[in-house]
Amino acid sequence: MQVSMATSAGKTGRPNEDFAGAVPGAAVLLDGAGIPGTESICSHGVTWYTHRLGGALLGRLSRDDGRDLAAILADAISETAADHRSTCDLSDPSSPQATVAIVRAHQGRLDHLLLADSFLVLDLAGDGPQVITDEREVASRRLCSAPLEGVATGTPEYDRIRESCVQAMRSRRNQPGGYWIAKDDPRAAEEAVRGSQSLDGLASLALLSNGASRIVSPYGLTDWPGVLGLLGTDGPAEVIRRVRQAEARDPVAADARVPDDATVVHCTHLPRRHSSRGHR
Repeated sequence: MQVSMATSAGKTGRPNEDFAGAVPGAAVLLDGAGIPGTESICSHGVTWYTHRLGGALLGRLSRDDGRDLAAILADAISETAADHRSTCDLSDPSSPQATVAIVRAHQGRLDHLLLADSFLVLDLAGDGPQVITDEREVASRRLCSAPLEGVATGTPEYDRIRESCVQAMRSRRNQPGGYWIAKDDPRAAEEAVRGSQSLDGLASLALLSNGASRIVSPYGLTDWPGVLGLLGTDGPAEVIRRVRQAEARDPVAADARVPDDATVVHCTHLPRRHSSRGHR
């Protein structure tokens, strides 16, 4: 499997909270989340969390043992939580967390796992792209933000309602009927969107963080077939470059988003049969 990737911090002077990495036959992408200025809750920060969790995932995936991806993620979450549980308040809703996307080619099949709002795009030869994401976080945000519709920004009423919306969103995190994300509870892994399919007929695949997926929505610069075409001709960095161009043209986007960390992983030359590597 040939893997190319690109990543870009959303703001100059702030660390990139995304993480991407690969081992033979597998790739991961994490999009970190947290609230700036919460060092009293966790002194390590979101970037530390995504790098530590991503490294734990890659270490386990490198064994190429076909173990269930949810079990791999659960162990990685537990390991990462143990690394800072004694010094940080992991029970606080603002402590570091991350979306997770994993793909693995094993014994002629592609296994995938998605937790929260990153995207997996499968290039099915002759059938166009299949786009897979975990829609529950977006659905929860839309529901919790509904009271803000029609309220003028910059007013005390807006600030009051917005704070209640934030609290409502936090209350739905890692809860039935809400959404799931990697944080400190390994049980979240069992709630991930998972699937497996034959590698036959699969030409390539891509993983995109939420910041990179803006090339399709909200900016509408292309569609998902266009994303695959762009990756094939110009690579992951071009996808991010076009997102940054759109942000520069429209710094106050219609949905009031600010530039976000953006990461793309593109996998080609997918294996068609199980690796002959031995296991110990």
